[in-house]
Amino acid sequence: MPHATHFHRTRNLLTQKGMLRPSDLEDIGVPRIVLTRMVTAGLLEKVGRGLYRQPDTPVSEHESLAAIATRVPQAVFCLLTALQFHGLTTALPHQVWIAMPRGSHGPRIDYPPVKMIQVGDEAYSAGIEVVERDQVHLRVYNVARTVADCFKHRNKIGLDVALEALREVRAKNLASVDDLWRYATLCRVANVMRPYLEAIQ
Repeated sequence: MPHATHFHRTRNLLTQKGMLRPSDLEDIGVPRIVLTRMVTAGLLEKVGRGLYRQPDTPVSEHESLAAIATRVPQAVFCLLTALQFHGLTTALPHQVWIAMPRGSHGPRIDYPPVKMIQVGDEAYSAGIEVVERDQVHLRVYNVARTVADCFKHRNKIGLDVALEALREVRAKNLASVDDLWRYATLCRVANVMRPYLEAIQ
């Protein structure tokens, strides 16, 4: 019975990955129509355009990040989203901030709303941490890189947010001055950050 075999293979893959895209089925030789049939049978839940999960999966605080990471594997969570992920802000961003390589097209995602910044090759890949949440690998900039990014994009998110993040990071010793300085130099905001770094050392 091919349907049962396809369903079984799809469920196994879903157990491994946490969420599925239609393109994931090509690797296991299952036609995409199986996803629709499994949704109809109540074996899968569609959570967005081209994104599926098990229907009994409890909703977690990282679900929106996992959904974006599954749809856009090269996305790196940055700025306000990275601050929230690292516990460095009490603000709840209205959008999920992602960094993409320069020249990338904005992802077509219905929900959650996404705000994209484009970053040059060398700066894009620096400071990425890979963490697993909800069985999905999330790429997020580390603490020091996130602080430097906040200063670089202070006109978008506010200088007060960048300063709060810097104070929190140093108060909790989450990043060394050397690391902060390295990413400030990489992000070309060393002159902007210097007086604030010197003031809190």
